[in-house]
Amino acid sequence: MPADAPPSPSTLRRWMTPDTRSRRVLLALGVYVGCLIVYALIAGDRLLGHTPYNHYAHLADAWLHGRQDLRFGAPGYAMGNDFAHFEGKTFISFPPFPALLMLPFVWLSGTPEDFRDGQFIVWLAGIGPAALFLALEKLRRTGRSARSERDNLFLALFFAFGTVYFFTAVQGTVWFAAHVVGVGLIALYVLYALDADRPWVAGLLMACMFMTRPTTLLLGLLFVAEALRASYIQPAKAEGDATPGDAPAADAPAADTRAWVDRFDRARLTRTLVSFGAPVVCAMLIASYMNGTRFHEWSPTAFGHEHLSVAWQARIKKWGLFGPHFLPKNLGAMLTILPWLPPKGGSHPGGVPFLVNGHGLALWFTTPIYLWVLWPKRGGLFYGVVAVTAALPAVMNLMYQNSGWFQFGYRFSNDYAVLLFVLLAVGARSLGRTFWLAALWGIGWNLFGAVTFERSEHRAFYVQDGSQTLVYQPD
Repeated sequence: MPADAPPSPSTLRRWMTPDTRSRRVLLALGVYVGCLIVYALIAGDRLLGHTPYNHYAHLADAWLHGRQDLRFGAPGYAMGNDFAHFEGKTFISFPPFPALLMLPFVWLSGTPEDFRDGQFIVWLAGIGPAALFLALEKLRRTGRSARSERDNLFLALFFAFGTVYFFTAVQGTVWFAAHVVGVGLIALYVLYALDADRPWVAGLLMACMFMTRPTTLLLGLLFVAEALRASYIQPAKAEGDATPGDAPAADAPAADTRAWVDRFDRARLTRTLVSFGAPVVCAMLIASYMNGTRFHEWSPTAFGHEHLSVAWQARIKKWGLFGPHFLPKNLGAMLTILPWLPPKGGSHPGGVPFLVNGHGLALWFTTPIYLWVLWPKRGGLFYGVVAVTAALPAVMNLMYQNSGWFQFGYRFSNDYAVLLFVLLAVGARSLGRTFWLAALWGIGWNLFGAVTFERSEHRAFYVQDGSQTLVYQPD
């Protein structure tokens, strides 16, 4: 057979043999290609030039010229939106990993304006759903999920098109680019964190996650739990013995507790955690150096958002970047905002049937299948670990000074949505007619968001209050 001949049917059948790695990879590739096609079609003209908020490309350009501040300051077309100013210099205060990915392409393009950052992000956007499918398949292979291969394919596609990731994936601008990169990293991290069998790879992915979306560092709990499970030496089966993995009861004698603790292979656990933690520590040291040399703040999390020249700078100075002060409004944005219908006998400007507040629609409204997470058919320790892991960045984001404005739906859910889909898989609740109706509802609304958000011809659908104080429809 010539070297350039297509694979024979028998070869393809062999590659698609059930429960083989080649089949999983080909199906994941199919998910990626399907996402790429849909995202590219909806992104449209965003593929043809740079976005107005190509901050990461400018950061990459600064590095290429041996500096951290922008050579020519903030570009005029960005209208000063979300640039940090400190000691007479202009900086990009977003965590820098997406800029590192763009760096070689910015170099090839010559200038940030000649680099198509929106197109670059669309090329990356299919990685998250594809890697999620592989992670769900790993759960199936290891017996922790009863979902079929077809179920896992559907869940991956529901994630791609039935969550706020859909509208996120087609924007390309700095805020949404970070989410696209972050989701891909998170899905790959979950894949390698399961069973803790690739600690160095999981740690490297976690390091990149921190340098993209810092609150996702809290997802490290999943790896720690998996490392503990993998290093647990299961006791011999004997009558009256505890089942493997059972912790001693709260009132058990201290000797029983010590015996349970002694069942851990401490050397293996130490090696695993060190291999995982080393890349994360390196990333934090790099972040500390960057932050210290730019803003004289040596904390690895002080990327400089407090120096943004934005209308709500006074709010940041008064309340900080994180705090319980922001919790009520952010909870409202996450859980209670619905489309604004016109008043009785009235109409909205432009004649549109409803309006979407700039704080975004409620998470359960845009993706009602998340409600299935609350009633699993099968819970257990692993379900609890994943749920707590997802809750950690969720709570941190709820205490952030920004709800995610300006958005179609609650975009910060991208930081833990992969974990919510893991819960949907392992929860074993039937994917029946009601689930399918909820999934189709989510796909319909998120398709609307992907098509209309930040499109001038559909601007009439959105309420863009620059003060960010308008959360609910006025009476």
